[in-house]
Amino acid sequence: MVELTIDGIKTRVSEGTTVLEAASEMGITIPTLCYYPGLSCYGECRVCLVEVVKGDRSSLEASCTLPVEQGQVILTDSEKARKVRKVIVELLLASCPNSKTLQDMAANMGINKVRFKIKDRGCILCGRCVRYCKEQMKSGGIGFVGRGTSRRVATAFDVTPEECRNCGGCEWICPVNERACMAGNLIDGLCGGCQNLAPVETCPVCTGCSESVGPQGHRVYK
Repeated sequence: MVELTIDGIKTRVSEGTTVLEAASEMGITIPTLCYYPGLSCYGECRVCLVEVVKGDRSSLEASCTLPVEQGQVILTDSEKARKVRKVIVELLLASCPNSKTLQDMAANMGINKVRFKIKDRGCILCGRCVRYCKEQMKSGGIGFVGRGTSRRVATAFDVTPEECRNCGGCEWICPVNERACMAGNLIDGLCGGCQNLAPVETCPVCTGCSESVGPQGHRVYK
């Protein structure tokens, strides 16, 4: 067993466990995109960055590929980690502005504007579909093609291979396949609708009368 400290709480986990898995066992949620249970860890999107403290110094590392170590000190929600995550999500939104997953993530992080040039590529190159096709379907019909800004997911020579089973798994597992509710009508690359929702609290004496107390005072829902 390995003992480490995550967000000030000491815990013990089995050797070989990743920091992401250790945090999850403690009920700590770390945002992820390229990670998916049952698939090999890839560490491509970097959204799951955590701060690893080493004395008076620290570094940011992808928690999905970072194995636990004895005496390790991890901060999952430090200001340093949050700041870099927000920039990463902004960059990903610039590539996939119509993704519901990314728009939801941006709302949760309090991102109010995408500061990078938006060019919808429809893919963040997270590799989920490639790994699913190879590791779960045992096909390997799709893969990465090209390099740099030309890199994309495709079949060899853009021809559907015989190995493809037409299972649809590549679309099902894609984290950016679902379109945002405001897709096509974004402002500064963002939907922003979820950030405009006003909190609603039930009144102190709840009798199931469908009444609530919100920012505008007492209201009855019919």
